Amino acid sequence: MSRTLQILSNLRSVWVLLALGVVLSIASSHFATSNNLLNVALATSVTALLAVGQTFVIILGEIDLSVGATLSFTAAITALTLRHQPTLVGMVVGIGAGAVVGLVNGVLVTKMRLPSFIATLAMMSVLAGLALQVTQGNPVGVSDYSFQNIGQAYAAGIPVPVWIMAVVFLAFGLLLARTRFGRFVYATGDNEEAARLSGVPTHTVKIAAFVLSGSLAALAGFIITARLSTAEPTAGTGLELEAIAAVIIGGTSLAGGRGDMLGTVVGALILGVIDNGLNLLNVSPFLQSVVKGLVILAAVLLDRNAAVVRGWFTRTTTTERVTS
Repeated sequence: MSRTLQILSNLRSVWVLLALGVVLSIASSHFATSNNLLNVALATSVTALLAVGQTFVIILGEIDLSVGATLSFTAAITALTLRHQPTLVGMVVGIGAGAVVGLVNGVLVTKMRLPSFIATLAMMSVLAGLALQVTQGNPVGVSDYSFQNIGQAYAAGIPVPVWIMAVVFLAFGLLLARTRFGRFVYATGDNEEAARLSGVPTHTVKIAAFVLSGSLAALAGFIITARLSTAEPTAGTGLELEAIAAVIIGGTSLAGGRGDMLGTVVGALILGVIDNGLNLLNVSPFLQSVVKGLVILAAVLLDRNAAVVRGWFTRTTTTERVTS
């Protein structure tokens, strides 16, 4: 019974996504068109990339509030580098900057023993200021055609950002589910002290997760910058909350130790579908935030109730074994 509940829990977000699709298809004749669905995937790609890195961090029982500011800062650094350097150099600099931010976050959390909420909140403020400082508060134009293709080109009729999102989800999904590092992430998030005593390098695992989060934030920044041909110093403002919401809606536990990449991608798509559907239905932008907030609240409540039900059935099964 507990195994059945676990499977149903893992599929919960998928059923929600399908139900939303059916409802919006009925409510609007424009929703289920191929062009609109591609637009949903394209609009979701940035949040999805941020959510991938956030998944690793949250499974570890931590949180990264700096990803939005990291996106803004690395986008600005990349755009400024592209003025004088080739495309590849600019991208390496951007990814490197994101990795350094993640490294600093990881060190603050593990070596300095700061709560991740405080450490990344402070980093968010620092990076937001740095992004404004290096750009002097002005957008930085990008004229590099090869770089622009990251956000504007199509391959086999599908936008390149959607392909990037798919490849990243597949690669990091396999990393989380099929590698030793992934097992270490789950073990550390479930019980850090027990994992450490079992030989898991818990500090290294956490630092690596924050580095992944920072690097993927930089990649998300590439997409926004390439799509707009401009790096905005405030481009990532608020996106950290979108990414966290996607991870939570996808079923990853804020307490750590549980979650998967499929749930995260579905959670990101749910947010994208809600945004798109509300726009098609001409719902007020102010009310859209209300709806998204209620969806996040419902996801957390469902997660808590599902955990209670799983625990009840687990206790029941254990009692049956003992008394039989």
